[in-house]
Amino acid sequence: MSAPTADRKATGVFSPGRAEIPQRTLRTDNWLKSPIWTDLGFAAFVIYATARAFMQDHFYVAQYNYLTPFYSPCVVNYNEATGSGCPEGAAHFGTFLPDVWFLPYAALSLPFLLLFRLTCYYYRGAYYRSVWQSPTACAVAEPHAKYTGETRFPLIIQNTHRYFFYIAGIISVINTYDAIVAFHSPSGFGFGLGNIILLVNVVMLWVYTLSCHSCRHVVGGRLKHFSKHPVRYWFWSQVSRLNTRHKLYAWITLGTLMLTDFYIMLVASGTISDLRFIG
Repeated sequence: MSAPTADRKATGVFSPGRAEIPQRTLRTDNWLKSPIWTDLGFAAFVIYATARAFMQDHFYVAQYNYLTPFYSPCVVNYNEATGSGCPEGAAHFGTFLPDVWFLPYAALSLPFLLLFRLTCYYYRGAYYRSVWQSPTACAVAEPHAKYTGETRFPLIIQNTHRYFFYIAGIISVINTYDAIVAFHSPSGFGFGLGNIILLVNVVMLWVYTLSCHSCRHVVGGRLKHFSKHPVRYWFWSQVSRLNTRHKLYAWITLGTLMLTDFYIMLVASGTISDLRFIG
């Protein structure tokens, strides 16, 4: 068995001690399909979310208290002259940031939510393969000359995921509050299609957050004897069940976030009317 030739990178299947195979891989299945779909899914969300975060319009329906999660909490000062910024009904927690075009109205939460998702164990595995090709698929040599894991900057920041989990939990509480407030219309209790969409989105956000690997460690980590901690063991068991579908919830919540924002944008812009059941 000969050593790899000098013009090949000594990594993966081309590393010393491995069989010298001229092909990139001997896999015969369509292994590129998964990373391509992953890239397309990520690109769709990133483009949509970025455009909407900086659009700074059609994010709140005052008549029904619908506030899109992309603008919650809304903390930018309201400008009466231009009508920009966060109106009183949308600013549940006050406004204290200046109204400038480059600052998202939810600047207090969006960076942390982005970091929570970027450092998520599932998303890391997904974009490592699809974007960085490290590696693209099993039994496919990666193009990188060396591997350092998550021991150096910037990937060492991935270890802060547990802290972003706590912040994400707080933001989920805020989103829950937004969904509850939306049941109160100017005429009293109200219920429409927008309420259903907001409620489904909040439930899925909670499911995704609670199925996080860090949450599983928080409720059951460092316990040597589950029998001595029956309550924590029960919670750990439930989170573990959710954790098995963390990937699914990660993708579903990207969809529910976009759907919720898109529906509220259509109603706020007057493109469609909210389908009301009560009030």
